[in-house]
Amino acid sequence: MDFTSLIVQAVAGAVGGNAGGAVAKTASLGTLGNTIAGAVGGGVIGQLLPIVMGMATQPGGFSISNIIASGAGGLILQLVAGFVKSKMA
Repeated sequence: MDFTSLIVQAVAGAVGGNAGGAVAKTASLGTLGNTIAGAVGGGVIGQLLPIVMGMATQPGGFSISNIIASGAGGLILQLVAGFVKSKMA
């Protein structure tokens, strides 16, 4: 695991999480909650996508598709967590 790639995935996920919170106001977790949920989702999806898709990544490298997938993963995890929180409250 490359630390730089993990940071990029977490940042892309955080951006995706905040975008999800802006789009679905009822599922928003607040700025900090959206950022944390997005970063976790982006990091997890960013690490799992190459394994699932069978993509070989070069050490120290990352691709645009991985960044986009990390952003989408952050958005999805934030929306799921926000909807679950809204249903429990």
